[in-house]
Amino acid sequence: MILYLVRHGETASNRDGLGLGRSDPALTPYGVLQAEAIAARLATEPLALVYSSPLSRAADVALAIAAQRGLAVEFTDTLLEMDVGDTEGMARDEARAAYPAFFEQWLAPAPETACMPGGESLTDVAVRVDAFLAALAGGPDDALAVVSHNFVLKVMLCRVLGLPLSAFRGIAVDLGSISTIMIRRERATVVSVNDTCHLPTLER
Repeated sequence: MILYLVRHGETASNRDGLGLGRSDPALTPYGVLQAEAIAARLATEPLALVYSSPLSRAADVALAIAAQRGLAVEFTDTLLEMDVGDTEGMARDEARAAYPAFFEQWLAPAPETACMPGGESLTDVAVRVDAFLAALAGGPDDALAVVSHNFVLKVMLCRVLGLPLSAFRGIAVDLGSISTIMIRRERATVVSVNDTCHLPTLER
């Protein structure tokens, strides 16, 4: 099985550095260009299916990928971004000032149980990711695109590589990036992580 792990394109919240979890802003015009570039990059890959978060910033990318090859998109809540709770829409400095106890735990060496104020923890996200990966493991040996969000993709990479959740900080998944993982006999091989080679020629 080959997994193409795709992060959605830019939204205004990403551009402006605001907390973004379950709210559903649209892609910016630049984000739409990123979606088109991702779709073009994956157009020649032997994809069998596209999985996606139902949030529009991911869904629009998934639909662009699927349209290139006439594929179906399967939307699943297991790929929703981590619920960032009360920090939704807040600038980082504003959130740190409002929730110092949370950030003390979040920035500690083992942040996986730190629960976003009114939201989820990385451990909560991992429960969803584990269920998704288990379902894939029981299916056919196909090439699949998985379109999701920052924390979900970082947790997924930690899981398939056998890393602790605390390793998420050492993994970059930029907007519009593609990370490719090959899984054979339950062993994962990293082909690429945070590949953005399809994006540099884009102009805002």
